[in-house]
Amino acid sequence: MLKGKKIIVVLPAYNAEKTIRQTYAEIPMEIVDMVILVDDNSRDATVKVASELNNITVVKHEVNKGYGGNQKTCYNEALKHGADIIVMLHPDYQYDPRLITAMASMIAYDIFHVVFGSRILGGNAIKNGMPLYKYFFNRVLTMIQNICLSEKMSEYHTGYRAYSAEVLKQINYLQNSDGFVFDNEMISQILMKNIVIGEVSCPAKYFKEASSIGLGKSIIYGLGVLRVCFQHLFHKTIFYKNKRYI
Repeated sequence: MLKGKKIIVVLPAYNAEKTIRQTYAEIPMEIVDMVILVDDNSRDATVKVASELNNITVVKHEVNKGYGGNQKTCYNEALKHGADIIVMLHPDYQYDPRLITAMASMIAYDIFHVVFGSRILGGNAIKNGMPLYKYFFNRVLTMIQNICLSEKMSEYHTGYRAYSAEVLKQINYLQNSDGFVFDNEMISQILMKNIVIGEVSCPAKYFKEASSIGLGKSIIYGLGVLRVCFQHLFHKTIFYKNKRYI
């Protein structure tokens, strides 16, 4: 705990058998009260490997629900277990688990209620292995989103995020997509509530076992991001508020 806040780390997992041990080993258990792994009907031994770890709760989907669907279960489980702070960490070891302390502290000490781990802050994304096309789309989409959402964030597309329980209870995340655009729909919901999002620099690793979507799915994702972006702008400025995002 930090300042008496119960911290739960959620791991949305899909085919993560080769990286889950290393990811889990670096979670700062001195402050983390509980770790929940939600397996999205993996085709490998993710559940078996995770179940062999100490002090971890494993939830398995009997059918694949998608990245967004997985997160919905993650947050539902964390709230059910009384979390005050929920940190989403991908179990593919792309993001550094040791930053959980910094991210959770920013929420525990009421500096922010939402904190993202940004791969762009620090300026070493390409050096650390981010594919050029991903970096290009990341920067273009982020620029468009900052304009439409009137923000100055360095990145909207990180998979490393921390939330206070109060934020998750305020937004209707269950109505969001089950796909990858879920993350951006959550951002829209959060900003609609005028909640400020904090960021910390998070160098990311890129290697064969790290999960990643290909160019085709990246394009589909990008189009979904633009759709959310313009819907947010419309709702915020043209008097109409769609309950899906509030």
